[in-house]
Amino acid sequence: MRPLILLAGFLLVATELGAAPPPFRQTLKLQGITFKVECVKTGSGNNLTVTPKGLGRDNRKIQTKIDGTVVKAQVADLNGDGSPELYVFVRSDGSGSYGRVAAWSANRRLSLTEIFVPEPAEVSKKAAKGYMGHDEFDIVEGFLVRRFPIYRQGDVNAAPTGKTRQIQYKLHAGEAGWVMRPDKVVEF
Repeated sequence: MRPLILLAGFLLVATELGAAPPPFRQTLKLQGITFKVECVKTGSGNNLTVTPKGLGRDNRKIQTKIDGTVVKAQVADLNGDGSPELYVFVRSDGSGSYGRVAAWSANRRLSLTEIFVPEPAEVSKKAAKGYMGHDEFDIVEGFLVRRFPIYRQGDVNAAPTGKTRQIQYKLHAGEAGWVMRPDKVVEF
């Protein structure tokens, strides 16, 4: 039974007052590798758990705290090496709704390694100019795509007046792991 709250003469059900979002649960599969993605809100934040299945060496769970809510997860093989990657898209709490990507690659189908995805400020000053969150992510034609509205000076958070900027990332092997490098930055 839901607790009832009397507030200024109105009777409210507690779940209508900003209750925690329901847990995110999704199972994705590609190239014989399965990823079970779960995110549950706890008192100290949100816990993201990724449970792989089908890897040749290490199928241990990955657990990490995230700032925000998981809005979507996708699996792809962006570099075409026959080993899938998992992309988990997170939106921060609050008015900015800043986006973040938590991602892992199945290295030669043996174990998972984290993929580094740079924020707009790490891409370039031009890419970050006017950035105030409200990101959307997707996998499109072999790229990880991040789109967000561009804010002009004086814009309030809920009303951007600029165009939309898109950063297109390509997956590359880095020195100590996988890295998403910006391939193209466009505005429309």
